[in-house]
Amino acid sequence: MTSATLDQPVKAPTFQGVSLRRKVANNVATVLVTLSVAIALVPLLWVLYTVVAKGFGAITSSTWWMNSQAGMTAFAAGGGAYHAIVGSLLQAAVCAVISIPIGVFVGIYLVEYGGGTRLGKVTTFMVDILTGVPSIVAALFIYALWVATLGFERSGFAVSLALVLLMIPVIVRSTEEMLAIVPMDLREASYALGVPKWKTIAAIVIPTALSGIVTGILLSLARVMGETAPLLILVGYSQAINFDMFSGFMGSLPGMMYDQTSAGAGANPIPTDRMWGAALTLIIVIALLNVGARFIAKFFAPKKV
Repeated sequence: MTSATLDQPVKAPTFQGVSLRRKVANNVATVLVTLSVAIALVPLLWVLYTVVAKGFGAITSSTWWMNSQAGMTAFAAGGGAYHAIVGSLLQAAVCAVISIPIGVFVGIYLVEYGGGTRLGKVTTFMVDILTGVPSIVAALFIYALWVATLGFERSGFAVSLALVLLMIPVIVRSTEEMLAIVPMDLREASYALGVPKWKTIAAIVIPTALSGIVTGILLSLARVMGETAPLLILVGYSQAINFDMFSGFMGSLPGMMYDQTSAGAGANPIPTDRMWGAALTLIIVIALLNVGARFIAKFFAPKKV
């Protein structure tokens, strides 16, 4: 008998000795999968091309990135999206500060401690329910609790609370998946050396899964930044810059798109250009988050020895 060595190259599978029926089935499956990918790419590329073509002129304006729409009328050219960019980033930042620790800790609990417990099953069920909750339902719940019951005013912070309800289940699910694929051998080796469970999780399990967890967090943040329903219900749109999360109307990129639609986008070229510019700006921000997620995942990935 001969034993394979690590230096021997891995041979690619061949179809020698395979029946004609299986070859035909393989070719048909390959064609169907390729065709499905092509069909899925057509609308995606179409949407991207449309937004870039219609919004590129607005974002290349000298005032787009550094000016707000304060004092601008609907049909007066000029101004920019600085107020909307600031509002979207502030709301997303507050949402992330609240959601990330809660979502990560819940994911750790479900995988490492509460998998078969009654509390774990109830938590898993509630996370599944929250995953499918529409954004408008989350917004209405926060409005009923934060505004109608507790008496706080509509504000950017209320929007962040609604986004928290949408972001937490995504973080929990991604954290669960990443922790679940960490080999059990790593945990057992740590336990065998007398390391406590909490320290094993903090020093072994989490660093091993950190790249996937960070990627899931950034992708969930990119998802909630495009939500519109919480903005319409929980805070009014402002054309001026507002850094106060607890008081006053606040601009946002989805809110700017809705505002320009109400101002006559489609009938007048000025609000139309602003609407497409805000849409392209939002896509750019989300794309940067996705690219950042890829780089961070590669940076935090376990190094090969």
